[in-house]
Amino acid sequence: MDDFDLVILDCDGVLIDSEGLSGAVLIDALAEVGVAIDFDDFRTRMVGRSFPTVAAEIRAAHGIDLPPAFETDYRARLLARFEAELRVTPGVEAMLDALRVPACVATSSSPARVARSLELTGLAGRLPHVFTASQVARGKPAPDLFLFAARQMGVAPARCLVIEDSLPGIEAAQAAGMAVVRYTGGVHLAGRDLKHGPEVPVLDDWRAFPAMMARA
Repeated sequence: MDDFDLVILDCDGVLIDSEGLSGAVLIDALAEVGVAIDFDDFRTRMVGRSFPTVAAEIRAAHGIDLPPAFETDYRARLLARFEAELRVTPGVEAMLDALRVPACVATSSSPARVARSLELTGLAGRLPHVFTASQVARGKPAPDLFLFAARQMGVAPARCLVIEDSLPGIEAAQAAGMAVVRYTGGVHLAGRDLKHGPEVPVLDDWRAFPAMMARA
């Protein structure tokens, strides 16, 4: 870790294994308003993006504007599902314990969702510094959120390591001039043919993270 002064962690699909739940809830909610998507659509076009970007994607692909209450209803359903089923990604607590530099969270999730997710999974006390797309003009894949997080933490972008699961997150980290690792241990990436540049290391098990950093 001598090459980095800050680790920036995405939340959904990296710290918490939430994307399977998010996809299931969104697929059901969209079906109720006449939009049919499957889990491959969700993880290809929607994972890692803010809700306004997802809504714009649905509008472009299906010609439908979501009802005004759709986002609020979807988030309420998702939080209810989280209360019962949300879990951390395997081994993430030990990884956080082993970090020798500060860490923060930078996520496309809403402030309420990420706060509750971290609380439910016992990670809130470990990761007090949380930044969301609501604090910047442009969400991922723009670099704004990661650059904002680095500024708030007082670390130069070149000294930051981002851990992401989604292609928009990887693009955002690269646009910010930061090193990035793709975490693929979440259920939504199981068995998927990953598409990203060969320069991006892949991590599918948190137990391998210390050795990966020792080689960095």
